[in-house]
Amino acid sequence: MIFSFLVAPRRAGTPAALFAALFFSALAAASFAAADEVAPQTPAHHGAAEAPSPAATTPPHPLPPAAVTTHVVDLPGRSLHFKAIAGAIQLSDSQSGEPLADVGYVAYVLDGGDPAKRPITFVVNGGPGAASAWLDLGMMGPWRLNLGEQPTSPSAPPITVDNADTWLDFTDLVFLDPPGTGYSRILSKSETARHHLYSVEGDIEALSVVIRKWLGANKRLESPKFIVGESYGGFRAPKLVRRLQDTEGVGVEGLVLISPVIDFAWFEGTNNPLPFVTHLPSLAAAARGLTVADARQSLADVEAYAAGPYLTDLVRGERDPAALARIVDNVTRITGLDAAFVRRLGGRIDPLSFARERGRDEGKISSRYDSNVSAFDPFPHSASTDYSDAILDADKTPLASAMADITANRLGWPVDARYEILNESVNRQWDWDGKRDKNQSLSDLKQELAIDPRLRVIVMHGLTDQVTPYFASKLLIDQIPPFGDPDRISLKIYDGGHMPYLRDQSRAAMREDARKLIEGK
Repeated sequence: MIFSFLVAPRRAGTPAALFAALFFSALAAASFAAADEVAPQTPAHHGAAEAPSPAATTPPHPLPPAAVTTHVVDLPGRSLHFKAIAGAIQLSDSQSGEPLADVGYVAYVLDGGDPAKRPITFVVNGGPGAASAWLDLGMMGPWRLNLGEQPTSPSAPPITVDNADTWLDFTDLVFLDPPGTGYSRILSKSETARHHLYSVEGDIEALSVVIRKWLGANKRLESPKFIVGESYGGFRAPKLVRRLQDTEGVGVEGLVLISPVIDFAWFEGTNNPLPFVTHLPSLAAAARGLTVADARQSLADVEAYAAGPYLTDLVRGERDPAALARIVDNVTRITGLDAAFVRRLGGRIDPLSFARERGRDEGKISSRYDSNVSAFDPFPHSASTDYSDAILDADKTPLASAMADITANRLGWPVDARYEILNESVNRQWDWDGKRDKNQSLSDLKQELAIDPRLRVIVMHGLTDQVTPYFASKLLIDQIPPFGDPDRISLKIYDGGHMPYLRDQSRAAMREDARKLIEGK
C-alpha cells in the first residue's frame, strides 16, 4: 500500500504518520530523457549475472546492469515458466545529458507468449515514498510473502512462497520504484532536479518516460498495456495514462486503481464536511463487524444518511442546535461509540479518534489501514497517543527484507543499499505546488474515458479502510458522465482495509476481477 500507501499524518514526527499522508506535489523543471541502459534480451540462468562490486552500487552511484534469470513456479493446476528482469532505466536531462536518476524495476515475463498479443501491466505504489514490493510480494508477483493473519510481527521470518494468486497467468508484470523508493536513487546533485522528481508533475513525467523506454527496449510497444496504481499510485495512474497518450505516444487500455485518492479535496481541509461524510460508511462497517458479502446491503442506510441528511446537517453548522442533536444521535447509533464522546466531537468522527476510542477499554488502538486490526496502545492513559500502526509499521519490515533477499539471491541483482520500502524523506520533501488538497486526477480520468472508448477502469477498495474510504470513490465515480457505457468504470469492494490483498479471499477476488478486465471479459 501499499501498500500502499496514503494517508494523512497521524502525528508529526512519527514514521507511519508520514506515510499515512501518502501523497505528492508539482514543480516544472528540466524535461527527461532516458539513457540507453537496456535489459539484456538473452535470458541468463539464475546466478549467471556477474555481481557488481558493493562499492559500485552504494548511492549516489548508478545501479548495476540489468540481470535476467529464468524461473518456474508450480501452482495448483499449472506451472508457470517465466523470465525475470531486474534492472534500472537511467533518466538524463534532455538538454545537458546529465544523469538525473536511476529508476529500478523488476519485470516478470511468461515464456512463450506472443509479444504483440500478450498484455503487459506496469505497477506503481503510492506514498509518496512507497515501493512496489507491497504489490509484488503482497499480491501480484510469482512469489508472495506469507504474512498470515493480521496483525503480523515485524520480526516475522521474511520467507516467500509460490503465489497461487499471481497475475502472471494473464499478463506480464513490471514493478516500478520511483526515485527514492526501493533501490531507485537520484544521481544529480542539482536541487532543481530533486525538486522536480519529487513533485506531482515531475514524478509523472519521469515514470511515463520510464514506461515508454521499457516498452521500446523490450520490444513490447505492440502489446496491450495496463497500469495498476495503489493509494497515491491510484492518483498517479490516470495522469500517467494521459501523459503517455499525449506526449510519449503510448496508449493504455485499462486501469486498476487500488485504494486510490482521486481528488485530495475530498479527504482533507479544516472546514470541509466531505471527509466526515466519506468515512462514515467504513466506520459503520467496522462497528457492525460486516463482511463484504453483506456490506453494501447492510450499509445502504448509512450511505443514504451520509450523503443526504448528515451532509445537510453538517452544512447547517455549529449554530443549529437541532441539526447538531440529530448528528449526535445518528452517529452514535451508527458507530456504536459513547454518546458523550460523539457529542464532544460534534458528531464529526475522524478516523484517528475512532481508532483509539473503540478499543480504549482494552488499551488497544486499531489500524487506520484496516479498522478490524488492532494492537496495544503504548500510551493508553495519555490524552493523545503516538503509536506504530498495526499494519503499516508491522508489515513493512518483513516485506523489505524479503524483497532485498529475492532481488540479490533469486534475481541475481545485488545492490549494496537499503531497500526503501517506505521512505520518509521522500514524503517530507514532496512538492505539492501549493496545498495538497488542490491536486486531483478525476479530470484526467474523465478526459481519457471521453476520448478513448476502449479504456476500462476498475476501482478497488477494502471495506474497512479509513485512509482512503470506498465511499469517497463511489461519490467521485458518480461525477463521471456515462460516456456511452457507464460499465467501463466499476467499483469493487472487498474484505479488508487499505491493502485488501493481505486477506486471502480478497486477494483471490481482486485477481479474478483484474483478469476479466485485462482479458476483456
